[in-house]
Amino acid sequence: MLVAPRVTYPGVYIQEVKSDVRTIVGVDTATTAFIGRAKRGPVDQPIVVNSYGDFERIFGGLWLQSSLGFAVNDFFLNGGAKAVVVRVFNNGPAAAPESTPVPLTAAAAVAAARTKADEFANGSNPVKTAANDVATAAEAAAADVNATAESVATAARSKANEFASGTSPVKAAAQAVADAAAGIVAPPPAAEPVPSAKATLTLGAGATAIALEAASEGTWGNSLVASITDVDPKVIVQLAERYDVDKAELFNLTIKDNATGVIDSFPNLTVASGPRQLYRVVNSAAGLVRMVGDAPTQRPLVQIVEAAGGADGQPLNSAVILGNQGNKTGLYALDGADIFNLLCIPPFEGDDVSEMNDVNMAAVFVPAAKYCHDRRAMLLVDSPKTWTKKQDAVDNFPIPGFSSENAAIYFPRIRKPNILRDNQVEEFAPSGAIAGIMARTDASRGVWKAPAGLEASLTGVVELSVPLTDAENGELNPLGVNCLRKLPAAGNVVWGARTLLGDDRLASQWKYIPVRRTTLYIEESLYRNIQWAVFEPNDEPLWSQLRLNIGVFMHDLYRQGAFQGQSPKSAYFVKCDSTTTTQSDIDKGIVNIVVGFAPLKPAEFVVVYIQQITGQLAA
Repeated sequence: MLVAPRVTYPGVYIQEVKSDVRTIVGVDTATTAFIGRAKRGPVDQPIVVNSYGDFERIFGGLWLQSSLGFAVNDFFLNGGAKAVVVRVFNNGPAAAPESTPVPLTAAAAVAAARTKADEFANGSNPVKTAANDVATAAEAAAADVNATAESVATAARSKANEFASGTSPVKAAAQAVADAAAGIVAPPPAAEPVPSAKATLTLGAGATAIALEAASEGTWGNSLVASITDVDPKVIVQLAERYDVDKAELFNLTIKDNATGVIDSFPNLTVASGPRQLYRVVNSAAGLVRMVGDAPTQRPLVQIVEAAGGADGQPLNSAVILGNQGNKTGLYALDGADIFNLLCIPPFEGDDVSEMNDVNMAAVFVPAAKYCHDRRAMLLVDSPKTWTKKQDAVDNFPIPGFSSENAAIYFPRIRKPNILRDNQVEEFAPSGAIAGIMARTDASRGVWKAPAGLEASLTGVVELSVPLTDAENGELNPLGVNCLRKLPAAGNVVWGARTLLGDDRLASQWKYIPVRRTTLYIEESLYRNIQWAVFEPNDEPLWSQLRLNIGVFMHDLYRQGAFQGQSPKSAYFVKCDSTTTTQSDIDKGIVNIVVGFAPLKPAEFVVVYIQQITGQLAA
């Protein structure tokens, strides 16, 4: 719209006119989120890593107690470029095995009463007598052929009441035996507070004490060393004048990680208020340690202290992986991530403990798939380790209660050398490698190309845990299980591209992964790039701008080969006018845009017809 300038003199006026073109830039398609256990690093925070080197530096690299590092390594090895890693930590005590309560019987009530009475056998005569009399009353009640645990307990309680006027020890003994007959036990002792899993360093004592703790949980913090040194005497006078402090108050603090060689230096500190105050400088650095407790009031002495007390926590469980949406922990820590397109949750109970089973698989992946749907992302599911042959997959898929167009499952698992065990060939979950292949395919062919086929080779994989034949693949593919195959010349490749709704019997429009991912890509790109339209006047000028900008975006995808159709008209359309947005919609503040496209679908079955031709027979 042209707005006339305010004219005051005869002459030429220049007025800049705002263009209606607002370029829609496509979003990332293969930023992959990983959730799991790591040696070190921030907990419940989405950290972007652009290489495996970044992962090693921040999270400590490969670790036998977690499959996370191996999955991230597979991702970058197979073509991944950007990952978001959430480290979760289970600092709770190991769960005690649950016991099944046994119903109390009359005989069991009597036995419990007599056992409790025997505990008072060495007490004073009144105490011993009271306890014995209550147990005897319980035995007498149990002699009745119709006795129950309740009738025995009632008899014991009645006898105990006879000692209610006795001394406290006598009364307590009688009551304890009656309680035992009723099946009442003393409450368990209060749970000990769970100690912090962060390593600590304390320099000095009293007024000079500096309490530090490692920046994150884990035994990695036990490699930290803190040292206090004096400031260089050549510059101490100038520094004291600059910071307006006594030169005797200045000191240096150095933190070194002996395991990695990383050093955090905090020179020219003071305990007094000022620009180099110890507490402020250390805690604003986001380095190896942070200061806890009260700040010292006197300068600490020169010293060196080693850290101790760090712990790696317990193996993970589904509750820790899922976390809490309100507190933004676990899975929901990804609320803090700008974008992720793929989600991998590698087996999370540790390579050296027990593998994830079907029960907690459903407990984790059902809400994870819902979360991916809300974030316009895809969940890559590793088949359970218990699927050791084709029939296991046929018998146990689909997983009850787990169905989503935003998820895909891959079978079997991959086998590759484990450098932490002298390169012994071991079994690993494939999701990290699959995500890397998707990223590689997106970069070379586009998100609309199925991440499968001869080009989708699994780098670094020696063999597959279950070799599959064409016939076995033919059983699994129609169910929606994506197979990994070893093919001549090509090696180990991904040989399937279906979502969890890929079962032929469902006839879902979201049967294929590339169709679903292309849709998510368009949705996310439009969502992020037409925010400018909010609160604009809802009329034809706005509608035409939306048609123009979305149309340019869709046409660019068409030119790249993202859609079916020999012409733009048959490949896509964008509608935004009075037919999509009625007056009623306008009154409600709504503008409706209809975007349609003809998706490309993978050629799963290539059929070649061979016909023999014969020459003309002579007459």
